[in-house]
Amino acid sequence: MRKNFGSDSYLYPMPVLIIAAYGENDVPSVMNAAWGGICGNGKIMMCVSPGHRTVLDLRARRAFTVSVGDVKNEVACDYVGIVSGNDVPDKFAKAGFTPVKSEFVDAPLIAELPMALDCKVESYDEDSHILIGEIVNVNADESVLNEEGAIDPAKVQPITYDPVGHTYIALGEVVGQAFADGTKIG
Repeated sequence: MRKNFGSDSYLYPMPVLIIAAYGENDVPSVMNAAWGGICGNGKIMMCVSPGHRTVLDLRARRAFTVSVGDVKNEVACDYVGIVSGNDVPDKFAKAGFTPVKSEFVDAPLIAELPMALDCKVESYDEDSHILIGEIVNVNADESVLNEEGAIDPAKVQPITYDPVGHTYIALGEVVGQAFADGTKIG
């Protein structure tokens, strides 16, 4: 027997995608986007509202990076999802993130998050809020590579978002409380 929940945005796993872009005067912006994933060969899709500071910045620069949220940085990843860059101009720094200029696009990587995609804006739809990015490079810190030089998910320790319980889950374990843990950062 199944229980019906009606129409809702429940899907497992929901990746925790941390988007970064440069704004005016090369000031980095950052946000958490749980609604997204790979949508074609070399393409990533995310649903992001146009009023976000990071969305405004990436649309202006036509470039962004997408880092994988991880266990070690769960609190900071949640923080950048609950605080607006329109209200907190130093949100990137306040989260404890260090910007590192991408070699491939005009956008910052986040030094503390060990895996990222360097992307160019392919399209943004005003009505659906769908952002499509062309992935021009995938990069990972050497600390998360296996002996063969490939990315090791166990070393990345990615987190996923549980839309039902509002928790973050890593390899089957709850690692934090969504929309709450980030409040620990003053």
